[in-house]
Amino acid sequence: MKIAGLDIGTTGCKLTVFDQTGKYLDKAYQDYPVTRKSTEHEVDAEAIMEAVMSVMSLMGHRYPDISGIGVTSFGETFVLADENGAPLHPAMLYTDPRGAGECRELTEKMDGKTIASITGLKPHEMYSISKVMWMKRNRPDVYNRAKHLFLMEDYVVFGLTGTAQIDYSLASRTMAFDITSLKWSEEIFRIADIDPSLMSKPVPAGTSAGCIRPEIAERTGLSAETQIISISHDQVAAAVGSGVFDSTKAVDGAGTVECITPVYDGLPELEVMYAGNYAVVPYVIPGKYVCYAFSYTGGALIQWCVDTLAKKEKELAAKEGISVNEYLEGDAKEPTGLLVLPHFAGAATPYMDTGSKGAVIGLTAGTTVRDIYRACMEGVVYEMLVNMECLKDSGIHFDMLHATGGGAKSEVWMQMKADMLNIPITALKTADAGTVGSAMLTGIAVGCFENLEDAAAHMVERKKVYTPDPQMHEKYIEVYQRYRRLYQAVRPLV
Repeated sequence: MKIAGLDIGTTGCKLTVFDQTGKYLDKAYQDYPVTRKSTEHEVDAEAIMEAVMSVMSLMGHRYPDISGIGVTSFGETFVLADENGAPLHPAMLYTDPRGAGECRELTEKMDGKTIASITGLKPHEMYSISKVMWMKRNRPDVYNRAKHLFLMEDYVVFGLTGTAQIDYSLASRTMAFDITSLKWSEEIFRIADIDPSLMSKPVPAGTSAGCIRPEIAERTGLSAETQIISISHDQVAAAVGSGVFDSTKAVDGAGTVECITPVYDGLPELEVMYAGNYAVVPYVIPGKYVCYAFSYTGGALIQWCVDTLAKKEKELAAKEGISVNEYLEGDAKEPTGLLVLPHFAGAATPYMDTGSKGAVIGLTAGTTVRDIYRACMEGVVYEMLVNMECLKDSGIHFDMLHATGGGAKSEVWMQMKADMLNIPITALKTADAGTVGSAMLTGIAVGCFENLEDAAAHMVERKKVYTPDPQMHEKYIEVYQRYRRLYQAVRPLV
């Protein structure tokens, strides 16, 4: 018996297969095009389903005894579909500029803090509901034909099984879901003038949608008894796959985006979360919630530095037989003294300021590419320290970070984070915690594991623990006192 996790991403989907003990076996990936114009950002939902069929066929013919497939997806992006689940238009991405006016209209009808008290989200046009309002107003021909409104997880689940259900965490990314009652908010649908009957049934993470349709089984080589499991928003799955189940630990997702995901044992103080632009999301464990503290440029900033500044260093690294990242990290132990504001793609939490720009402060004629590279690493972590300070009043009190993603492979960066944040960090062996989390919940659903703790014992592998150096922490905090004033100093200039 095998289990698998299907992750629907913005530009591609991946199916990863594990055996019944949680051991990794194989994976398949298929990309699909995204269209980004100045006025619209879209992805072809039919292309997503074809990509899903492709990876399922590849893995299904190789492992026909897959008993369950868990489905996770990125958030907000939606598609209106007919009674058979066929898309009526290209899916509107979360970055699509349409819906901004409708979002303002919503907040005129209902105060932003009231919306946040219901949904856990500070109103923003990235969330689905205002874009659906735009569709109804500007494409009534499409809206009036629709029988379903899907996000990508429930779109795929319906296509595979015929069951319209969506997990709580992904439902919350619509800005129309009540995170306390765990139901669609009738009040928000009323003021948005959107029909709530279009929505899929909200269900807990790990709920089976039933078995795959017979024609899907025939096409993919999978058994007709293969179950499809609704899992979660991809960031929530990553928290599960990192083995973080209570408020004593948090996840450090060190990928293209840098994201710290703490767990709350109850509903956090929503006033604090609203002030810091933090989304509150139902977790996979009943009664618990997570939030996302993130920077748009984590690993992306490091890659920018390599691509833009380190052409000579790439050649030198190749001669030494090491990666350019290892070469640039070097063996320096002290803070660089430089300040890098990592807003190269705008500012995420706690500012949510798309107009903010990046900055490098403190350059001299003696500054090297290595200095700038390490300063970029520092800037990303300083930004997370800003977030941790902002979250203190919300009841946050974790004493360990579990790190995953490509950045967790860097021993220098992991030690730097431990020293700067003054907290132990456990680097995990897997770079793809989201897939692991999906498989863990799938394994529970089909009977491979008893509970999350049992699944984690089999599937969450720890590589190394980095403990903070008190002396280094003091040195970094001295620089941080200057960094704390950087955003306010730079913003009026850009």
